[in-house]
Amino acid sequence: MSNQWIDVHAHFTPPMTLAQSDARWAAMQAASWTGVKPTDWTAEAAINTMDTVGVAMQMLSNIPKTLPELRASNTFGASVVASHPGRFGLLAALPTDNLQNALEEIERAGDVLAADGFAVTCKYNGTYLSDPHLEPMWAELDRRKAVVFAHPDAYAQGTFKRPVAVLETVFETANTLVDMLYAGIFRRYPNFKLVLAHCGGPLPALSGRLLMLGTEQWVPNPNQLTVDEMRQQLSALFLDTAMTGSAHTIGPALEMVGCNHIVYGSDCGVPCSSDETVMANMAALLNLTCLTPEQIQFIGRNALNLFPRAADRLAASSNALAEEI
Repeated sequence: MSNQWIDVHAHFTPPMTLAQSDARWAAMQAASWTGVKPTDWTAEAAINTMDTVGVAMQMLSNIPKTLPELRASNTFGASVVASHPGRFGLLAALPTDNLQNALEEIERAGDVLAADGFAVTCKYNGTYLSDPHLEPMWAELDRRKAVVFAHPDAYAQGTFKRPVAVLETVFETANTLVDMLYAGIFRRYPNFKLVLAHCGGPLPALSGRLLMLGTEQWVPNPNQLTVDEMRQQLSALFLDTAMTGSAHTIGPALEMVGCNHIVYGSDCGVPCSSDETVMANMAALLNLTCLTPEQIQFIGRNALNLFPRAADRLAASSNALAEEI
């Protein structure tokens, strides 16, 4: 079973009034979600889930679509970490539809809120992460050697009368990442670390096709990326296992980035995940035959290598608990 794993992909929402909660559910229903209204997030429920599945710490993220809500969410997330320093970390959201707002939030969240890293949406209010106007943001994140968690927009309008969280979102991740490659972002800014949600979606499985065709003369390649450079930049990415813990996705991920760049993620805290699916995803990971048991446990705690401040808080909490015993 899992042993004190670190979950890099867990969500939270600040407290809502009943009217706000109902409005959120109505918007989801309009985007093709069905079933019963999900329960609202609480730290206590998240800790109960962690204790049930053997997770020591969750790195929390939430990316509202307005600047006031985003800033308030980051502030609330920091308060959750302050109340439970050994159980949570914060990946502070960035408003990537506006450069100045993003730069100001990097400074506020990084220096004032002491966030462990940052969270971005692949397409935020119509702006992709590869947009040229975000160049100074990547420069600042690179200067800080920041860890950045990239997540697709799971609440866009549904297609084929199904929520986009079923499949479409993972293609958004792959498309955005490929455009970032061609834009030369990883060439110019090699010092920040990018973690892709949901194992990068179809990107690992299609990376061989990209390497075979992506630098052919008929493909626009303004920065003249070579095959070797593209391969190196893909291998430098980190991929989480949120709802992608089976051999269908882990096998291609191993080919693209190797075991050292895979981190455990659950996708806890959002309506598209339940305790049952979280446990099923973990069970799939634990039963993988393409990895040794030691490698699986390494993946489960690999996020500690990305977030040293969170690792220090976890160690301090463990030491305090041991002293009490």
